[in-house]
Amino acid sequence: MNSFTRTTDLLHRAMDVSTLRYQVTAQNLANSEVPNFKRVEVNFESELKRALDSEKNAKDAFVMKTTDPRHIQSSVPVDYRSVQPRRVRDYLTTAKANGNNVDAETEAMNVLKTQLNYQLLTQLQSFEFSQVKSVLK
Repeated sequence: MNSFTRTTDLLHRAMDVSTLRYQVTAQNLANSEVPNFKRVEVNFESELKRALDSEKNAKDAFVMKTTDPRHIQSSVPVDYRSVQPRRVRDYLTTAKANGNNVDAETEAMNVLKTQLNYQLLTQLQSFEFSQVKSVLK
């Protein structure tokens, strides 16, 4: 896979995760006064980093030859395209007396952060395509 395809694919995935993160944060804000509601977060970047690191480490890694499916497999690189965002509910904290752990100010800051992140990703995507356009001219 060439660099352009990989970069645009990663940017596209990051934009999808930002959209999901925005929806989850909006849902957290909407339920900020519901008793016993627990906030939800989206985890993606750490799993993506693990997959990208496993691909990088697999190039120089020692590979064991296996002749039977029951043999212990050596570390197989994780394809970054198989990584999916996960919604994680925070059951460990309680911020209010009613059992709710949503802080409206924190969630509002998360909305702004997600919006800025999405704008940055769209600018990066635009930059990638502008480079291709300049090459084709």
